[in-house]
Amino acid sequence: MVPIVDTARFLQDLHELRQIGKFKTGVHRPTFSPQDMESRRWLMQRMAEIGLEPSIDGIGNVFGRHKGDGPHLLSGSHIESQNEAGWLDGALGVIGALALARSGLPVDVCAFADEEGHFQIGFPGSRSIVGDLTEEEMDGSRDRTSGTPLREAIANAGLAGIPRMRLDPGRYKGFFEMHIEQGTQLENAGLRLGVVTGIVAIWQWRIVIEGQQDHAGGTTMAERRDAGLTAVRLLAEIDRHFPMLSGERTVWTTGRIALDPGAPSIIPGKADIFFQFRDIDMVVLKRLETGLRALIQESNRRERCKATLHALRLDTPALCDPRMQDALKAAAEQHAPGLWQSMPSGAGHDAQIISQKLPVAMLFVPSIGGISHHWAEDTKEEDLALGAQVLADAAERFLVM
Repeated sequence: MVPIVDTARFLQDLHELRQIGKFKTGVHRPTFSPQDMESRRWLMQRMAEIGLEPSIDGIGNVFGRHKGDGPHLLSGSHIESQNEAGWLDGALGVIGALALARSGLPVDVCAFADEEGHFQIGFPGSRSIVGDLTEEEMDGSRDRTSGTPLREAIANAGLAGIPRMRLDPGRYKGFFEMHIEQGTQLENAGLRLGVVTGIVAIWQWRIVIEGQQDHAGGTTMAERRDAGLTAVRLLAEIDRHFPMLSGERTVWTTGRIALDPGAPSIIPGKADIFFQFRDIDMVVLKRLETGLRALIQESNRRERCKATLHALRLDTPALCDPRMQDALKAAAEQHAPGLWQSMPSGAGHDAQIISQKLPVAMLFVPSIGGISHHWAEDTKEEDLALGAQVLADAAERFLVM
């Protein structure tokens, strides 16, 4: 029998959580802030009300354990936000998981800590729970905004000395995560649901260009070794060549260009660049890497300033489980016939970390205007409710497969 989701309570929970750290029409709940910790305590109360056994571990992961028999599913996401950002990113997955448990399904609900990356280690909560986070990484991590050490932030949040929990893969048949799309594909196509095929890998690079700092008035153009101009020309060449190397959904981004010393009357002696590309296909990722290295080599042949490439993060794409996708497709077709599609996720999610230990699947609902990581982020309530019911239907289908 298909579990019936209490969509009114599901939406009520979403709106209650939205009030914690409210900012304009969105929220501001940075990891380990008072607002974030209030939201975690609120979640634990909701878990207890529906018969789950709530707990919080030493890195801030909140866990609600189902007390009945299995087989069990794990479901959730995160509830901290980017600074002055949206009310659904992450929260939808956690409250959707709570709705599954409330409907009677054997689901453990989780809210992982710092998926949004306020600290300098990616996905610390979900990485910790799968045993992929070292004490040394925690010791060296700081808040990207304030510079506060992670250990100090954990202590200030009242979590010092609490053990970090570990996932028991034998307990679970799989992990479901519901999320807003954070893009415009569904909305532009007039669709209401996306069944995720996999989560892209992010390949993050640092490009350092060394020139010669000098006086902007006294140094002729023929004498200059301007690291800033070399950076601009290199990035333009990357943007020109990458379309010939990319896949259908490849994206690339220059997230930061820092010029040293960064003064108006000084020729930059150094440029420090953060550059990334994303795709779901390892063949494409490796082809892009080869192309990037060739462009760096050509820049060094042509320019007066030397460019050096450093790999910072080379993830592996996380493919979603075929049987779990089938369950989502069947549920989507039953509740929204012809109004769904299969699609990759262009953003990173905790599901990709959990995929190291469990089969995973994700369900997308549309984002109005594609807006995310901004306080104007929103989704129609009827699409939120539809997503919750389809998720529950798919979970039930998968449990009996």
